[in-house]
Amino acid sequence: MNADVAALLVTDSSHVSAARLLVQRVAHSLEFDDTLAGRASILASEAVTNVVKHAGGGTFLVRRLQGGGALGLEILAIDAGPGMGDLSASSRDGVSTAGTPGTGLGAMGRLADEFQVHTQPGVGTVVRMAIWNRPWEGPSPPYEWGAILVPKPGESACGDAWAVQADAGGMTLMVADGLGHGPDASRPAHTALDLLTRYPDQGALRLLDLAHARLRPTRGAAVAVARHEAGTPELEYAAVGNIASAIFDGPARRAMVSHNGIVGHNVHKSEAYRYAWPPGALLVAHSDGLESQWTLGGIPGVGSLHPSMIAGLLYRKHWRRRDDVVVVVVRRTA
Repeated sequence: MNADVAALLVTDSSHVSAARLLVQRVAHSLEFDDTLAGRASILASEAVTNVVKHAGGGTFLVRRLQGGGALGLEILAIDAGPGMGDLSASSRDGVSTAGTPGTGLGAMGRLADEFQVHTQPGVGTVVRMAIWNRPWEGPSPPYEWGAILVPKPGESACGDAWAVQADAGGMTLMVADGLGHGPDASRPAHTALDLLTRYPDQGALRLLDLAHARLRPTRGAAVAVARHEAGTPELEYAAVGNIASAIFDGPARRAMVSHNGIVGHNVHKSEAYRYAWPPGALLVAHSDGLESQWTLGGIPGVGSLHPSMIAGLLYRKHWRRRDDVVVVVVRRTA
């Protein structure tokens, strides 16, 4: 199960060392050897250095990865800087627009096992990199996902949380937004996620009802659960509160129903709905830390982007900045 993302809001060059420490902690938790941990640290340094030099700041995120018998870590660097007009030229060693040696993108592409860049002139750049401790074994997974999780500025803990549980039987996504901010909001959100660990095969409505019972001693949360049984054309979805979700199949968007209330306190209606989710379609879920009026239509090449990249692009443009935010994107690949 992949869950939380560690985030760092980058404002100056002092955050280069902070990003390295963040990555080193994750690498240590994955028991990476010195070579892998060193590669991850270099990627962190290059990413944050580029964000500061070219954009004056941005967001740096690290996430643990697991699958195919392998463990890995993902790095995302997001900025709203000038972007690049010619990515191919900018990726060549020796090319720079900031008076530096310009080896960043070229070196990053060689060090990372997975490397993807999305850039638009005048809009900004998002870079995704992943390092694995061994090659992926077996067939390609039927789902791929990514997420953004950033606390409200000034808070030590994020009141939003998310998790995905996927296996041969299917996939379950849970997103929770604890009432308020900080540690007191984080606790009910993670209490809800614990139910997914305990009951990974339960349906969406069953998990939502279990969360309602479990969160009664807490301040409560908004909770959304989606469950897809492998090989079936639809998913089951149940939600209460301010988690917004939608399915994107090409240009078509279908919003999903969430009832009013607070899980753990006042749930007036608990009901599950079924939605078509064909291969290639995206499931997007987010808290109210993201603006409600957004679309994927303005993202060039969205169909080829990793879900983490899509989540990062939505975050960059639509984060309200006065609240915690979680954005989760899941693509059904088979």
